[in-house]
Amino acid sequence: MADIVIIDYGMGNVHSVFKALDKIADKRSHVKISNSLEEIKKSSHIVFPGQGAASECMLNISRYLDVTEFKKIINKKPFLGICMGLQVLMTASEENNGADCLDIIDGRVCSFENRIQDNYKIPHMGWSEVMQTHEHPIWNNIPDKSFFYFVHSYFVDINEQDNILSKTSYGLEFTSSLFKNNIVAVQFHPEKSSSNGLRLLENFIKWDGQI
Repeated sequence: MADIVIIDYGMGNVHSVFKALDKIADKRSHVKISNSLEEIKKSSHIVFPGQGAASECMLNISRYLDVTEFKKIINKKPFLGICMGLQVLMTASEENNGADCLDIIDGRVCSFENRIQDNYKIPHMGWSEVMQTHEHPIWNNIPDKSFFYFVHSYFVDINEQDNILSKTSYGLEFTSSLFKNNIVAVQFHPEKSSSNGLRLLENFIKWDGQI
């Protein structure tokens, strides 16, 4: 049984994530949308979606949640970051002339602009191949080089290469998913990625946070 909380901090595509999780969760599991620290603490699994700019994301986390307490909770139970939910784990972001992030993963959020050729449109939007670089329970029954759906203008550049779960090419090769202990985060949108996306979400809610 899983008690899954999707964190609503005013920036996430929470309802589409809820629908996807509710579709694949078994009858004994419970999926809810919340920004209550108490409910997040009681959950077995945390899902942190998001879209927009890193600085606004951090502002909203401060507004809806206690950042120090939130960081403690993130490190205690299975956590899935989606899109901005991956980027905000970094040390800092280039967005909006620079913004500090949660500093859970040593790395930076970088813009595609001026780093890829003009024939690549920004944002990167659509289906792209995800090349698995590390074994992990979230990849169970998902073939390597499967396609997932992306919508983003920024990517993460992390310093610990051993934390990379997959890479994707779009004008350059970037980290499309990562892990650290009980944390998994993906740049793509599993809730919009058909059967493989649903399988990844199912793998996540079955995961106990151990590697």
